[in-house]
Amino acid sequence: MPNKIFGRNVVLNAVEANRKFFEIYVSYQSLQTCEDVLKYANDRHVKINILSRKEMDLKFPNDKHQGIVAFVEDYQYFDLDKIIENNDSPFLVILDGLEDPHNLGAILRTADATNVDCVIIPKNRSVGLNSTVAKVSTGAIEHVPVAQVTNLTQTIKKIKEHGIWVVGADTDSEMKYNEIDGNMRIALVIGSEGKGISRLVKEQCDYLVNIPMNGHVNSLNASVSAALLMYQVFNDRN
Repeated sequence: MPNKIFGRNVVLNAVEANRKFFEIYVSYQSLQTCEDVLKYANDRHVKINILSRKEMDLKFPNDKHQGIVAFVEDYQYFDLDKIIENNDSPFLVILDGLEDPHNLGAILRTADATNVDCVIIPKNRSVGLNSTVAKVSTGAIEHVPVAQVTNLTQTIKKIKEHGIWVVGADTDSEMKYNEIDGNMRIALVIGSEGKGISRLVKEQCDYLVNIPMNGHVNSLNASVSAALLMYQVFNDRN
C-alpha cells in the first residue's frame, strides 16, 4: 500500500534511500528546489503532477507539504536478529507502548544522530512508521533501522541471550542515567507517554535509571528522556 510523505527533506531522504515512488505532486513554486527529486522520478518514469500552490493546499489541506508530496512504497521493518549478528557492540533502543507519532519521529531523529543500530517497537498498542513519523524525523526514518516485534518481553529475553545489557528509564530508580556504561552492548528502554515502562518489561531490565529533576514536574516527554539516554551512550562511545 502506498505511503504518503511530504516536505522537501523527507522526500529527498526517500530518494537517497532509493525508495520506490508511485506518484509525485509538486507546486510550480517548488520545481527549482525539488530538481533532484524530479530527476529521480523522471528516470524511473514516475508520474509527476504539477499544481499551483493553492491547488496543493486544497488537495493536501492537513499536510505541511512545503510544495511537494509523494506516494512511495510502504516502510519495511528490519530483522532484529540480523542487526544484532552484524554488530559487535549493538546499541539498541526499545520503545514500550509509545503511541505519539511525534515522539517516535523525534526519537528516530536523535537515534540517527547518535548511531543507534536499531529502534524496536511492538506491533500492538504502539505507533508504527507513517507519514507523520517521517515528517517529524526530517528523513531519519530512511536511515535508522526499525524492528517491529510481537512480544516485547520475549524479545528482551532474546536480546539478553546475546550479552546485551538492558537499561530502562524509570523515575523511581536511585541509579542516575549518567552512570550508564555506554561502551557495553546495550539496549535502552523508554516507556510510553504518561505510563512509563510496563511491569513485565521493567522486570526484564538489568538496570533502571532515572533522570534527576529539580523542578515542579516529575517527568519528561518520552522523546526528551530518550535523547538524554541516547547521548549518554553516544558520548561514552565517542
